[in-house]
Amino acid sequence: MPSPPAASTSRPPARWRQVLEVFVVFLQLGLTSFGGPAAHLGYFRTAFVQRRQWLSDAQYADLVALCQFLPGPASSQVGMALGQLRAGGWGALAAWLGFTLPSALLLIALALGLSHAVGQEGAFHGVLHGLKLVAVAVVAQAVWGMARSLCPDRLRATLAFGAAVLTLGLSAHLGASVQLLLIALGALIGWRWVRPALPASVVTDLAPDTGISRRTGAALLLLCLLLGLVLPLLAHGTRSPLWQAVSVFYQAGALVFGGGHVVLPLLQGGVVQPGWLSSEQFLAGYAAAQAVPGPLFTLASYLGALLPLGLGSGAWSAWLGGLLALVAIFLPAALLVLGALPFWAALRAHPVAQRVLAGVNAAVVGLLLAALYDPVWTSAIHSRQDCALALLYLALLAVARVPPVAVVLLAAGLGYVLVS
Repeated sequence: MPSPPAASTSRPPARWRQVLEVFVVFLQLGLTSFGGPAAHLGYFRTAFVQRRQWLSDAQYADLVALCQFLPGPASSQVGMALGQLRAGGWGALAAWLGFTLPSALLLIALALGLSHAVGQEGAFHGVLHGLKLVAVAVVAQAVWGMARSLCPDRLRATLAFGAAVLTLGLSAHLGASVQLLLIALGALIGWRWVRPALPASVVTDLAPDTGISRRTGAALLLLCLLLGLVLPLLAHGTRSPLWQAVSVFYQAGALVFGGGHVVLPLLQGGVVQPGWLSSEQFLAGYAAAQAVPGPLFTLASYLGALLPLGLGSGAWSAWLGGLLALVAIFLPAALLVLGALPFWAALRAHPVAQRVLAGVNAAVVGLLLAALYDPVWTSAIHSRQDCALALLYLALLAVARVPPVAVVLLAAGLGYVLVS
């Protein structure tokens, strides 16, 4: 009896086929997922629970709960976890690359265009001003939505307003460090006094299916902590613009609780206050990030492309700087979600962790409220016409539910027309 034919050696192993599958699916999502983290999570559920049945609704709900508990961009962390569950560590990397690169590359290209237009008068400055005005509307909508969900009682509302007041009053003296201090203070107040209403927990235990042992998870969490301590020391000791920027982006990625918009005050304190970039450049990128698909954290690629990092001159240095900033801001999110996966079943039920998170979330609402005034409002609103346009964009976003990409394009077009 003849032996069966040997399998074709040209066909990739099953695990690499899974990695490729993960990359292709997330690339499709990265090219089409507009609307922010909440919308992204809806797209993910349709793609992976309903259409492909990679996991159950209960397992997906558990992943979402974990990533909302951790600092970092929730939708990107859910994507990394899905990639890990499907195809291991390479799958997590493939998911991040597919979902993130489309918007990152677009924003680096925008940064290159803005850098070539610096010093030109006329229509370019009108477009730039239009983007700044829509940024006012976007941040105002984010503050309102987050305040309603994260500050439901008097204590947390007071904590948010107090954080805003202290940020505006002390940032001129303490710089970006005031934000870190207020996050720590929010954690302390939450632990001591906040009593959030805890949702019913999902009973699914993801640990057996993660492909990550508890020892490996602990090592990843320890690495995240060590980098958070070492990078600022390295930046201070070397005085290198490169290491200073890496430290700023890493800390921003490690300390963002409550949604992608909270990265705004942390990055603004890290790149605008030291004088590396102007408020105009910063807000133009922030507004443009609303018009591209994928995670808001890809704003880092735009900023990294504009920063003077000492990587040489020309377009290649901008591309390298943008990609370096992108890796730095997403690295803590990856280490945290992959490290926490084996421990999530025990961590989610701990009441102390829930109280600390509630206090931190309230504090970051205050940080974003302060950022709404400075630099967003102070840099964009200079006349009654500016105020009227910002209110119009807010109404389109919050009341008419117009897609953000359409509002951004309208603002850029009106800015162009009004100065022509």
